[in-house]
Amino acid sequence: MQNIKNIITLFVLLLPTIRANAQDKVVDFSKEIQSLQTENNKLKSEYKDLKDKVTKLDTDFSDANKQFRVKLTKFDEASLKATKSLDSLKNKIQQNTSDISQKNEELGLKISSTEKNTNQKITAVDESLDKNSLYGIIGVLSAILLSGLLYWLLNKRQKTDKIDLIEQLSKTKSSIEESLVKEFGKQTELMETQLQLIEQQKTTTQTTPNAEPDHSLALKFADQIITIERSVGLMDEKTKGLQRIKNSITNLKDNLSANGYEMPELIGKAFNQGMKVIVTSSIPDENLKKGEEIITKIIKPQVNFNDKMIQAAQVEVSVGY
Repeated sequence: MQNIKNIITLFVLLLPTIRANAQDKVVDFSKEIQSLQTENNKLKSEYKDLKDKVTKLDTDFSDANKQFRVKLTKFDEASLKATKSLDSLKNKIQQNTSDISQKNEELGLKISSTEKNTNQKITAVDESLDKNSLYGIIGVLSAILLSGLLYWLLNKRQKTDKIDLIEQLSKTKSSIEESLVKEFGKQTELMETQLQLIEQQKTTTQTTPNAEPDHSLALKFADQIITIERSVGLMDEKTKGLQRIKNSITNLKDNLSANGYEMPELIGKAFNQGMKVIVTSSIPDENLKKGEEIITKIIKPQVNFNDKMIQAAQVEVSVGY
């Protein structure tokens, strides 16, 4: 009896704990049921979407099947028409082949008849040729040969006249160059005598330090030297008196240099934007590399006095492309 009381007492003491655990399990179970219901609802929604997509695919497939059957029917009709057209074309080809064969036979007969008549006419013409006709043919051939001979003689005469004209032009050019050389000779002689004025001016400048030198005569000489030098460069090396003019130009430059005036050589030098020169024109030159620029002509020379530039050069530049 005492054991039963103890058991009842223990049960009464554990009852709140058992109740609390049971409530917790009920709560957990309720949460789990709620989660399962949510998942179930999600699956139902996805199932509905899939069912709608399947229905749409069935509809699309049905429409596509109907369109395919319509196109297949049209294709069959077109194929039937093409077959009928092909049969008709074959019949026409056979008919045309038959007509062509018949025409060929008729044409062959006509050609044979025409050839026979032509041969008869040629024979008749050959038999009708007499001595007068033969002489006429010989006369025509003679005229043709004579015309050819005259043409050859005239052509030869034209070539001879052309050679004579070239020789005459060459002689005229040589005569003009010799006249220019004589004129340049007179100019260089006059310039050599006038160089004394520059020497006197140099002496005056040395005795009067504050006096400003007059460069006008020296600059004029420099311009004339470049003009003569540019013209001489275009002449034939065999021109009479040309070497004497070149020597005179060298002497004039040396005399100017002795008086403090220098003319830097610019022909053939590469041009760059930093050079103190005036470019009057740029000439395209296929012999140069693309972008390469070379000074090829001096219009006005650069002149330095005692290593200080007193006149900038005017040049022509050739540009590669």
